[in-house]
Amino acid sequence: MDNRADLSDIEAFDSGRVDVEGIDIEELDDGGAFGIVTAESSGDAASLDRRMRVLAELVSAAAAADRLLASVAAARAEAVDQVRAWCLANELAAERDRARRARLAQAAERGLAPDLDSTLDSTVDSTAESAADSEAVSAGVAGTRWDALEIAYRTAVSELACALHISQASASNLMSQSEALTGTFTAARNALATGQISYAHVRLLMEHAASLPEAARPEFEARMLPEAKRLTVAQFDREARRVREKTHPESITARRAKSQSDRTLVFEPAADGMGWLHSYQQLPVAQAIFHRVNDMAASLQGPDEPRTLAQLRADAFAALLIDGVTPAGLGRGIRATVNVTVPVLTLLGRSDEPGHLEGCGPIDPETARELAAGAPSFTRILVHPETGVMLSVGRNQYRVPKDLRRLLVIRDETCRFAGCNRPAARAEMDHTHEWQADGITRYDNLASLCAPDHRLKAETNWAVTQSPGGELHWTAPSGLHYRSEPAIPFEPPGDVADPPPF
Repeated sequence: MDNRADLSDIEAFDSGRVDVEGIDIEELDDGGAFGIVTAESSGDAASLDRRMRVLAELVSAAAAADRLLASVAAARAEAVDQVRAWCLANELAAERDRARRARLAQAAERGLAPDLDSTLDSTVDSTAESAADSEAVSAGVAGTRWDALEIAYRTAVSELACALHISQASASNLMSQSEALTGTFTAARNALATGQISYAHVRLLMEHAASLPEAARPEFEARMLPEAKRLTVAQFDREARRVREKTHPESITARRAKSQSDRTLVFEPAADGMGWLHSYQQLPVAQAIFHRVNDMAASLQGPDEPRTLAQLRADAFAALLIDGVTPAGLGRGIRATVNVTVPVLTLLGRSDEPGHLEGCGPIDPETARELAAGAPSFTRILVHPETGVMLSVGRNQYRVPKDLRRLLVIRDETCRFAGCNRPAARAEMDHTHEWQADGITRYDNLASLCAPDHRLKAETNWAVTQSPGGELHWTAPSGLHYRSEPAIPFEPPGDVADPPPF
């Protein structure tokens, strides 16, 4: 039976036959069309039957919508993989065409007749012929240091990230998953397309299977697919983990040694001036950290301690990391330098406008004033930058002066490629209009780009222009346009004269 989800499954819901908002409660004295339970109808068998039918219809509509979501996820995987495949085929064709042209140029230099074109072209397939205008269709620029595979990968990832409003890391993962679904895990894709399993089940199946040898993955898929159709996502995760552990050809010791290289610490800003720290560690290490913090927190409990154990854990953890000592005897009192922007009137106590903490966003006025008043680890910056900052050195030098770089890091806060969130403090300064094309080293021709995105701009046909205030306008190799706004728009009053060219 074909269980493929389509719009007809939720026709009743969309057509208005199931109109929850249109219910008139006062007219439902007998249970009404929706079988609302009343004192008069609660014991009526016919009313109970109506209520059961309506509930079944509502639940079926919800299930149909869920199957539709699964079907759309399968269609998205196919579309994403088509982007990857097209970029790869296009770049390979363009690279072959460039090689053909180079061979022809070499032949011409040796005085060979032009009719040798067909001989020299014998190793080039018909795909290359379609890339005769490679300079127009190729994502790579002339003189690129990247090969076709790198250009194709980076082009597909950056295009998808901008179009779908996700990070490039998320786009890369989505592209890898989509390629797997259209290749190795076709059975899972078919089940997804017909709404038998959810995308969450598929993602877990592929994650667990990825750690198995490639030859063992089809068998793992065949074994786990029936389980995905009947288990919740959490239940399926546990079962897949158990089966993977039981069938994996490598010992857990060998796998633990490999996984250890993936340990990491991640910071995630949250709402209301809060944030999360996530650390991926070896299980004994993670457990030891938690128990140490928990023991410290428990020792602080007492009749006069108003904090909960969870709050004490958080406070002990923060105090241990901020003021603790490493095994080498280093680290006491170390503070990272953080930029906090404070409006002038807030600083003077005449306004409650929030401050701005670099990389996180708004902070309450009281905290902003405290940080600006005395915290030595914070750089205190007013909304209007102090005068005297060098805004341009024209064509006198390529290197960005330290005070100008500092201003741009504050203005940008993150990498300025569309959708990138890497910190500007660790980014490179990019000349929007390239230095080698007579660009100048000036505040309105500079922007922070992380190293990967700086190379993406240099090696592919991504193009960018900068408008007043520091807003960047990106044009993708596809011709689609994206905008990147600075964290703190900056445009100095009056004209900024460039230094004389001497």
